[in-house]
Order: sequence, then structure tokens, then C-alpha cells
Amino acid sequence: MFRIGHGYDVHKISLEQKPLMLGGIEIPSELSLEAHSDGDVVLHALTDAMLGAAALGDIGHHFPDTDNRFKDMASSHFIHETLKALKQHQFQISNIDITIAAQAPKLAPFIPKIKASIAKMLKLMENQVNIKATTTEKLGFVGRKEGIACYAVALIYPV
Repeated sequence: MFRIGHGYDVHKISLEQKPLMLGGIEIPSELSLEAHSDGDVVLHALTDAMLGAAALGDIGHHFPDTDNRFKDMASSHFIHETLKALKQHQFQISNIDITIAAQAPKLAPFIPKIKASIAKMLKLMENQVNIKATTTEKLGFVGRKEGIACYAVALIYPV
């Protein structure tokens, strides 16, 4: 029986000068994101999608932003821990589909690196991971460059 999970995350653009992390890759940009962890909106949405598919709650339950253990933590840690939980509950990932909504920076040149990064983290083949980037045609908070949003879907199955 296949199970599907959907994840969504958004982070506000920060004035602080720190790396912009998306999908485990540092994106060259003057922009960064406000967050308790490293602010990787892609990995946060993906974590939620994986947890949701397995009916294991959400990122806020497992990795609360009120817990200082996760302060400035690389979001790849959330992915690794969630992957362990999936294996513990005897689930395997079939495929991942992710859409990043950002007016800036332009992400098309980085999509292959993000895809490879996520495939490696999840121990999947690259053809099991799809990454898309879009703008919001200058509409809403994303269009005004106030934040970056991400949508993720994970399909899993029992092993």
C-alpha cells in the first residue's frame, strides 16, 4: 500500500548575513532566511512530507524551534533522523517531488545540485527526486521577496 505525504514550509527573508541553504546546498545570494535552524525551507518541507506519509506527525513535533539543541542546526539532520524513523517503521521512499517558490534568487542553475544533494541524503537514485522552481509572478510575500516557500510530496511504501 502506497502512502503519500505533503509538506509545506516558508521562511521570511532575513537581513542577517548568513548562508542561504536550499536542499542542503549553499546558494550564492545576498538573501538569507530567518529560522531557528539553518532555515533550509526545502529540507523542512521535505521532512514534513516524509513524516506525514508515515503518519508520524510533523517537523515541529520532532524538532521544535523552542529546543536549543536545534539552534542553527543543519536541516540535513532532520532528514537523517526522519529517514531513520521511516526505516524503523518499515517504510521505503518511492519518490519525492518538490516545488520551491522564490522570486529571487533565480534557482534554475542550482536545481541539478539540489537534486543530487537530496538523492544522496535519502539514499535514492536521482530519478526518484524531482525539483522544480517557480516565481509567483511578483504576487504575494514571495513575489515581494519577503520570503521563500516550498512544497514537497513524498510517496512511501512498506517493506
